[in-house]
Amino acid sequence: MAEPGLAVIGAGPAGLAATLAAAARGVHVTLIDSAEQAGGQFYRQPAPGFRARRPQALHHQWRTWERLRDGLDTHVRAGRVRYLTDHHVWFVERRGAAGLTVHALVGPEQEEPAEVHADAVLLATGGHEKVLPFPGWTLPGVVTAGGAQAMLKGGLVLPGRTAVVAGTGPLLLPVATGLAAAGATVAALVESADPAAFVRRSRALAGRPDKVAEGARYAGLLLRHRVRTLLGHTVVQAHGAERLEAVTIAALDRHGRVRPDTRRRLVCDVLAVGHGMLPHTDLADALGCRIDGTDVYADDEQRTDVPGVWAAGETTGIGGSALSLAEGHIAGRSIAARLAGRVPDPGEWAAAARTREKLRAFFAAVDSVYAPPARWAEQVTDETVVCRCEEVSAGAVREAVRELGAGDLRTVKLLTRAGMGWCQGRVCGPGVAGVAGCAQTAGRTPFARPVPLGVLARAGETREPQAGESGEPRAGESGEPRAGAERTAQEPDQ
Repeated sequence: MAEPGLAVIGAGPAGLAATLAAAARGVHVTLIDSAEQAGGQFYRQPAPGFRARRPQALHHQWRTWERLRDGLDTHVRAGRVRYLTDHHVWFVERRGAAGLTVHALVGPEQEEPAEVHADAVLLATGGHEKVLPFPGWTLPGVVTAGGAQAMLKGGLVLPGRTAVVAGTGPLLLPVATGLAAAGATVAALVESADPAAFVRRSRALAGRPDKVAEGARYAGLLLRHRVRTLLGHTVVQAHGAERLEAVTIAALDRHGRVRPDTRRRLVCDVLAVGHGMLPHTDLADALGCRIDGTDVYADDEQRTDVPGVWAAGETTGIGGSALSLAEGHIAGRSIAARLAGRVPDPGEWAAAARTREKLRAFFAAVDSVYAPPARWAEQVTDETVVCRCEEVSAGAVREAVRELGAGDLRTVKLLTRAGMGWCQGRVCGPGVAGVAGCAQTAGRTPFARPVPLGVLARAGETREPQAGESGEPRAGESGEPRAGAERTAQEPDQ
């Protein structure tokens, strides 16, 4: 009888926690990730060729990462985990009673196909940044907040020498402090959240003392690096000829409108901007999983409503690494029990469940505080490009609504081509919806990424990757297991 198999898609905190929990309980796990190293965005590592002396300086949960890394190394060496790197999953196919097939493209060119067959699949695909358009946002030098962080963590490079970090959300704090610590001059942290909102939700936010302490630590770092923090402010426009030279910022009134008398200009060569995060739902949607708003639905075991498919981490709702670890741990234990033919005992993951519920409540309060300005679209001029792939302007979108009667995002897309480009609306969707004044809806695409026609023609004929081929395994690929790896191979602390 074949050994039960689990395919985990995504090697971030949720995917790693699930992999360790399931492998420790006898499940053969195939861990599939698009990056060359495990960790996801949160634990993104510099390439080995950089020989970074102190990569831990870029992280504030390094010991947790070490436990995850060492545990993965141990399970890979023992043959309990097959770790496939540089595999870009584009579709998960149900094969009736025969289980599921994960389809991926291999390598940087993403042209060679690969298939992984499994009895169960965990979607741990994380989230992506939400960035709203404004005049000048397409200038070179304007990057997403997460993009600036990725350049620093993964490439050990600064995106510029003088930075403004702007938008809304908790991610802005580590980005601003990280850039400052690495030597950049951070002219300002421009946060659009209303200071009064923090006061109104103070009791809920204080319910997690560890998060309060984390926020206090970031506040101390901002003070140390002399970074001005401007609450209730927003970026109105980015300026420059060939690249970014300055930004105009302004205060917001209580209705979310820009106060013209408060405009000021800040000189900078990089603007790191973000307006929160959205879950990756493409694979879940194509499988027919229920989507609640922007989040993939998961029950108390992290099961979706599609048999054999679990989901954990940011794909079920944005909530940070600690929540992702808890959900991944629960999912791994649940999968191990279900594949063994027994009903799992929730008492086995009671501690992780308590962490999950507390963090979900905390981040619900966070979401109510960090929100883009209610009237942000009023600052988007008709000339502003809102869909970069198809070069669609805000004026074209407004004309589709005003003159052609478009009342939803799909109709706007059909009339203007906004969202028909390479990203399929993943980047521009929120901005186009805001300018059009219609509800944002999840993009319905059959595949999670563009796929060569030749790969589609051969789907179902591709053999599974074998040990030693491209993408096999990167964790602990040389040398002996790290000290303590056997102790930590079970799962990280909850």
